[in-house]
Amino acid sequence: MFRSRTKEYRAKHNMKQDELASLVGVRRETIGNLENGKYNPSLKLAFDIANVFNVSIEEIFEYIKN
Repeated sequence: MFRSRTKEYRAKHNMKQDELASLVGVRRETIGNLENGKYNPSLKLAFDIANVFNVSIEEIFEYIKN
């Protein structure tokens, strides 16, 4: 399971879910589910989101052991 800081980074950049979704090639619902902990991103999606905000994956996603 991952904890996502995507919502926090979007807020810092005044970006809506649909804008981020368009930049990384997914639907807005995917971003919403990711932010609500209902979806774990693929490695590619995690890299793509980190690249949008010019940060490392570790700054946006935290792996949580169950």
